[in-house]
Amino acid sequence: MSSRFSRRLFLKSGALAASALAVGAFPRMDGFCAAPEARATVFFTRDLSAKGLLKIYERINGGLTGNIAVKLHTGEPNGPNILPREWVRALMERTPNARIVECNVLYNSPRQTTEGHRKTLETNGWTFCPVDIMDEDGDVSLPIPGGKRLKEVAVGKHLLNYDSMLVLTHFKGHTMGGFGGSLKNIAIGCASGAKGKEQLHREGDQVWAGGPAFMERMVEGGKAVMNHFGPRIAYINVLRNMSVSCDCEGVNAEPVRLPDLGILASTDILAVDQASVDMIYGLPEDIRAHMVERIESRSGLRQLSYMKEQGMGHDQYDLVTL
Repeated sequence: MSSRFSRRLFLKSGALAASALAVGAFPRMDGFCAAPEARATVFFTRDLSAKGLLKIYERINGGLTGNIAVKLHTGEPNGPNILPREWVRALMERTPNARIVECNVLYNSPRQTTEGHRKTLETNGWTFCPVDIMDEDGDVSLPIPGGKRLKEVAVGKHLLNYDSMLVLTHFKGHTMGGFGGSLKNIAIGCASGAKGKEQLHREGDQVWAGGPAFMERMVEGGKAVMNHFGPRIAYINVLRNMSVSCDCEGVNAEPVRLPDLGILASTDILAVDQASVDMIYGLPEDIRAHMVERIESRSGLRQLSYMKEQGMGHDQYDLVTL
């Protein structure tokens, strides 16, 4: 049996979330003498606070140099589940030459325009440091080597002003993606509102096409950003206030029904998103059911399998609890 199936068996064999978190690394149960697979390291803390965020950030920031883009979802007006501003403020104060970055959106929202986006930033309290709306002055295309859906994607032009990127993600569900982790944060989040986001969403004549093909386009968009920064990119997923809705739904988001779990971080994008999904699947069935339904009904797990096919990281990892 495959190692992923073994991990899923482990999670479904009655282990609760606390057990999954305490294990440190999901064990192989194959029973065969197969050659060991390469593994990533994923750090974890249960400390959902500014202190906890800083503690885990220190474990994965070694490759971040020069001008650092901090990519996070700043949310629709008055969105209830976005990351706490005081946490991000503490991180920005610890990180010299860093700036929060965003791009305008494709859907109907105040954030479709730079002016409306800036007003929303004020509404949501992102006023303690500069926020760069990267497509304010247009976009630039990044190549996607090995892409089967796309050969390039348009990202905010200002992305070229940064040497490194910290992907700071509120992990949650998503109406089209099933879940939104680090992959979605850089793929959709760095794509320009005027062009790039439509490239990722469009299939033929349909702009809001979902399913496996959308997951593959999203992975390819994320690969373009990841390749651009090379080793100078790192990922943090905050598993807190997790609704099946994305922060793009703002005050219309579905209620939060999952428990807060903690913060995960890695320099491997596949590993950090895989670990986040594994923690959801490690919850008791009656608690996880609505999120699992959202993920699987949207073919969300294709994000993970296609990232592996594209050579974007490892789905095997060692979980190091801080």
